[in-house]
Amino acid sequence: MAKHKVLVVGSGGREHALCWKLSLSPHIEEVICAPGNSGIGMHARCVDVSADDIKGLAKLAEEEGVYLTVVGPEAPLALGIVDEFEKRGLRIFGPNSGAAQIEASKVFTKNLLDKYGIPTGAFQVFEDPKEAEGYIEYIDMPVVLKADGLAAGKGVIICQTKEAAKDALMRIMVNKEFGEAGKRLVVEEFLKGEEASFMAITDGKTTLPLATSQDHKAVFDGDTGPNTGGMGAYSPAPVVDPRLFDVTMEIIISPTIKAMEQEGVPYRGVLYGGLIIDNSQPKVLEYNCRFGDPEAQPILMRLKSDLFEVIEAAMEGRLHEIELEWDDRAAVCIVLASKGYPGPYEKGKEIHGLEEVKKMEDVFCFHAGTREEGGKFYTNGGRVLGVTALGDTIEDAINRAYEAVELISWEGMHYRLDIGQKALKYPTSRRDNTPKVGILMGSPSDMGIMNEAKKTLEELGIACEMHCISAHRSPELAAQYAKNARQRGIKVLIAGAGMAAHLAGALAAHSPLPVIGVPIDSSSLGGLDALLSTVQMPPGVPVGTVGIGKAGAKNAAILAAQILAVGDQGVQRRILSLKEAMRRRIEEGSKFKV
Repeated sequence: MAKHKVLVVGSGGREHALCWKLSLSPHIEEVICAPGNSGIGMHARCVDVSADDIKGLAKLAEEEGVYLTVVGPEAPLALGIVDEFEKRGLRIFGPNSGAAQIEASKVFTKNLLDKYGIPTGAFQVFEDPKEAEGYIEYIDMPVVLKADGLAAGKGVIICQTKEAAKDALMRIMVNKEFGEAGKRLVVEEFLKGEEASFMAITDGKTTLPLATSQDHKAVFDGDTGPNTGGMGAYSPAPVVDPRLFDVTMEIIISPTIKAMEQEGVPYRGVLYGGLIIDNSQPKVLEYNCRFGDPEAQPILMRLKSDLFEVIEAAMEGRLHEIELEWDDRAAVCIVLASKGYPGPYEKGKEIHGLEEVKKMEDVFCFHAGTREEGGKFYTNGGRVLGVTALGDTIEDAINRAYEAVELISWEGMHYRLDIGQKALKYPTSRRDNTPKVGILMGSPSDMGIMNEAKKTLEELGIACEMHCISAHRSPELAAQYAKNARQRGIKVLIAGAGMAAHLAGALAAHSPLPVIGVPIDSSSLGGLDALLSTVQMPPGVPVGTVGIGKAGAKNAAILAAQILAVGDQGVQRRILSLKEAMRRRIEEGSKFKV
């Protein structure tokens, strides 16, 4: 079997994942990475040639006798690295500069999608800041402003108010915060729904979809704060069920590949679709012309097929011969960043704990911005590490990844506590789907209020059940439910009722489980009668009582979660994340600064 040299272009966590995966192939003699980083040096020989030095990289490939070059980041693709390599007869995997416009120009992509009827949000393009400002004044909020060109994943700003939109306009077009990327501006309809990342490898004819994933762009918990290059990812993304997977290929990915060919810019390489899913219908938010970062880390951890063989088949137009093999387990990547990222940050902080993480099974620490000196690793970038773990379910992988994260430290280390949390509302993502909280209400009319408790528990990844049981109309049923709840795995009861509001007490009288009462406003007394009825329980029948109505239902769910958190570190972490997100939303909406 012939063995080859492979060159990987780039220096981040994605490139570390690519080098690691390629180094496992029996077809590869050596992996070279330019410029790489200290962590990548464990799996490849790093050569100090910038990813933007197209001619220098081509010269390196010629001198080293490189058989195949794989490009990680988007910038060299947009600059024409594929064009230069092909002109010299060098094999390289990725789209040429014409095809790379699908990421390099948001205007190109939006016009392409519009022309070929591929689902996306409504938009307008502006080159004059004053015209853009006039349009913003006219339209409804929220809205999304996007710098046309490459901005390292940070040139997209979601604006909730006209004031915020005008500020974003100034940042992009006037202050040129993203450089020449802001010469043109896309003002886009804000699409509601859940995001997912859908990547595929294509040879221009055959398109081979990869496992689904989901990224976390915002720097802080609860998707608050400015956008980053990505603070974590997980795979698979349960929002993309098998039906939606097929629909996405049929109405989005395959038509895009055909559209590119019809436009005279045939696409070969990795096509990354950033999707928004609403009511089981996908729309395109953006396209990228390469593997996602950090999505590549969990996806490549799950890929059992030989990546070199897949890429070579794409280079030779043989993708129809390939069938990808995947690890059935889930994977989660948590990005550890420097304090201040995505703004100014310090470098040179010593990283502790990497040796301990190395001993963990099914956990890998991908280096994104590190340097090594004297056998020690130091921070050397905004995104520093991508701690990636496998688990039987997404919940298992989340817990495993955070277990590893807690072993790592450096001065100012920052990471989100809620990576993967969105997936936990899907039962397939949890290791145990037995309901832990029983939510009961005295009347069907209470459903609108008590749904707030259910929604909050689902956001916290806690399985629950809801029933309509009245302490007055069905007292035997209430007593039976309370007596049997513990044996069925229920650990906390939440009871919502109005007026006399005896439901919480009836449950507490027949169960050793903690009971939380939610007074409901269903009388002319504004819920005060229900509040007093819920609070005034006889000795030996304790009920924890929260506020009236929806706010009370939400607090009841959080209190139930805090009770469960006593024995569950995952729930503890998710509660901390929820409270951190609430704090940041208040700060973002306040003009007062400490």
